[in-house]
Amino acid sequence: MRVPAEASKSAARTLRIATPDGATLAGEEAGEGPAIVLLHGLTATRRYVVMGSRLLERSGYRVVAYDARGHGQSSPAPDPAAYGYEQLARDLQAVLDQLGIARAALAGASMGAHTALRFALAHPERVAALGIVTPAFDPAAPVVGLAAGPSETAPEGDRSMLARGLREGGVDGFLAAYDFAAVPPAWRETVARVVRQRLAAHAHPDAVADALEIVPRSRPFASLDELGRLAAPTVVVASRDEVDPGHPLALAERYAAAIPGATLTVEDGGPPARSPIAWQGGQLSKVLVDLLAEVGVVAHRRP
Repeated sequence: MRVPAEASKSAARTLRIATPDGATLAGEEAGEGPAIVLLHGLTATRRYVVMGSRLLERSGYRVVAYDARGHGQSSPAPDPAAYGYEQLARDLQAVLDQLGIARAALAGASMGAHTALRFALAHPERVAALGIVTPAFDPAAPVVGLAAGPSETAPEGDRSMLARGLREGGVDGFLAAYDFAAVPPAWRETVARVVRQRLAAHAHPDAVADALEIVPRSRPFASLDELGRLAAPTVVVASRDEVDPGHPLALAERYAAAIPGATLTVEDGGPPARSPIAWQGGQLSKVLVDLLAEVGVVAHRRP
């Protein structure tokens, strides 16, 4: 179901979306025009895609963002194991269906990027364009146990330990289990602050711990060769390894090479190392606006 707010169409409108298996997704939409749906990463919330930037809606797009199941203000999955990409893609379909959106651009970061790709492979007719931001899933990587799942890198540490830390010690327990040695020294304070802020935003931290154990073991697709079936115009937004080693630049390059016609965008190289585009909401929004304009997803211009 959709619960509209009393605010004007230009202001954010609250969403409550019921999923097929009984979870409830909390979200918001703002703006008018062609739809773009924002999908966040593991342990984040809907705020952590374009970081509060309003450029997309000001540019004439209807922006939909929601917290993934178990994250933010969304309810936990009915089954603690129901956090895989099959369920995440079904949730995205529920959002589109209940909002009456036949076709949308999708922009996702990390887990959100993999969810968008899973959905686009299954429902190509419903995807107008793709923004694949800092992908981490590598189907060619060997199985490395629960710490990194079948293929996702986990430089922040063993995810089973992170999940245990979150369950037993909350945000402080998670941070105690986090491997900050993998973070470049110049960025450790920033990363620690952001991790603390986004973990504090979850209404159901035990559900986030469940997701930490399930998502990395789930496979959104079997091989990068599958991405050759995608027809939607795509931009892959990468980060350089000296700042964000958990989302390898080489892997993003492989995604861009595998998706027909995809372009790759990455911040300029250092030194000094620069903040990734994915961490700058306004810059990421501009990349998405440019993609939509280039491929003819015509914005709704206010009179």
